[in-house]
Amino acid sequence: MALDAVFGEPEEIWSRVPHPAVLMGRAVGWFDRVLNTGGAARGRGILACAALVFAAFSLGEALAAMPGPFAEILVAAVLLAQRSLVDHVRAVARGLRQSLAEGRRAVAMIVGRDTGAMDEVAVARAAIESAAENLSDGVTAPAFWFLIGGLPGLLVYKIVNTADSMIGYRTPRHEGFGWASARLDDLMNWLPARLTALLIWLVAGRPGPWREIASEARLHRSPNAGWPEAAMARALDVALSGPRAYHGEMRDFPWVNPEGFREIGAAAVEAACAMLWKAWAAGFCVVLVLAWT
Repeated sequence: MALDAVFGEPEEIWSRVPHPAVLMGRAVGWFDRVLNTGGAARGRGILACAALVFAAFSLGEALAAMPGPFAEILVAAVLLAQRSLVDHVRAVARGLRQSLAEGRRAVAMIVGRDTGAMDEVAVARAAIESAAENLSDGVTAPAFWFLIGGLPGLLVYKIVNTADSMIGYRTPRHEGFGWASARLDDLMNWLPARLTALLIWLVAGRPGPWREIASEARLHRSPNAGWPEAAMARALDVALSGPRAYHGEMRDFPWVNPEGFREIGAAAVEAACAMLWKAWAAGFCVVLVLAWT
């Protein structure tokens, strides 16, 4: 966690060799091209998911068996994403301070929704939501599964999360084939998402009763993403979620913390970055306590 927080994703390294996440994406893409054809899409998807999990677990076992702790430490640091998450979210704040177009360009790198017609408020809201969700997916969950299962657990989580992000959508092509990956990702993120919300709630000062966060989290379309989003909305006292466009279609999602501030911009995005570091620090302290227990 400390190595990731200090060094992040050094461009001089990953511009020369492919990042492990890129290699995972290629593996998922290969299974999608080869197996996602013809009938029995769900069965083929289950087979693909099982093969990816087996390969990730086996690779984790092999790396963990190497002499000394350095391979484990370096791989774990590479697969955590705190520093890069903060950098990407902060880039949205910087972009908004330059122009709306720059803010849209920066937020398009971290969200899947349509960004071309976003106003400043929508850009800021999207950045904060992505910050909260990816704190869980990119930091808490990898650290949790590394703590529980070592490198095999960490690599299995990362390949499942990558598969979900690529084929876990309810589209005509992937609704059946991506079903197993999406459901396994939901399962593996169930506890980390709630732990992330708890960390944000603990460091936020006065974010309101936990039951309000729990109630609003259940309104989210995802069984997990709503928890860190609801906690972040309360911590910053801003309204999140709400209507947004995907693939040219407006979708009317319920608001999270609807009484919070809605006229937000770069300052709110910066506040979210500060909250990411506070939650990270709380998690780091928990890990330290566990390490010496």
